[in-house]
Amino acid sequence: EAAICADAGIEFTELEVAIDGLSVITNPVNDAITCMDVPGLYSLLGPESEGTASWADNNDLATEVGAVQNTPFPDADLVIYGPGEESGTYDSFVEFAIGPFAEDRGADEATRADYTSSANDNLIVEGIEGSDTSLGWVGYAFYKAEGDRMKAIAVANDDGECVMPTDETVADNSYPFSRDLFIYVNVANAQENPAVRSYVDLYLSDEGIASVGNAGYVQETADDLAAARAAWAAAAG
Repeated sequence: EAAICADAGIEFTELEVAIDGLSVITNPVNDAITCMDVPGLYSLLGPESEGTASWADNNDLATEVGAVQNTPFPDADLVIYGPGEESGTYDSFVEFAIGPFAEDRGADEATRADYTSSANDNLIVEGIEGSDTSLGWVGYAFYKAEGDRMKAIAVANDDGECVMPTDETVADNSYPFSRDLFIYVNVANAQENPAVRSYVDLYLSDEGIASVGNAGYVQETADDLAAARAAWAAAAG
């Protein structure tokens, strides 16, 4: 996208406005799975696992790619729900859990195609509730709002420590699947159109930042907010 803007002569500024995470989820009664590492997620949800119907069907692949958390996987139905390819949450999941292995293994940088996808997070949660051994992923903000209907699975960091998604672990990026959220502003439009400037001013105001928490996202640090405001002041002219 940046290259397309450059080719079109569009100058933009990137402003961080919040932090979100990506929650790996299962049914609350699934006590067999409490923590997953990236190799394990790849072995269950990556393109090489397509066609498998149980968690245990992927044990050989899990061993091959180096999964250690909650392995060997149980002999239980693997019923998967998640966002579709039109979703930014899908793209983030591919970046976090699929990309690190797919290229090296000559596989597509995409999830397995044989899962139930939906643009409606509520339908994903209904699916997770409907199977005791389900597996899926949603944005942290939605998980936090609907946490009584699903269980978050901790994600292992590079040191093998299992980290649950919380406001604190998402904010400090200790949760491995944390992601910064940005808005992108056309600099010329902002300088020429008072409405654009007013809108972004509101976005970065104390009132606007307070709404981040109300929407279920995690507020950025004071230093990052100051940096975003400084970047905006420089761009707006």
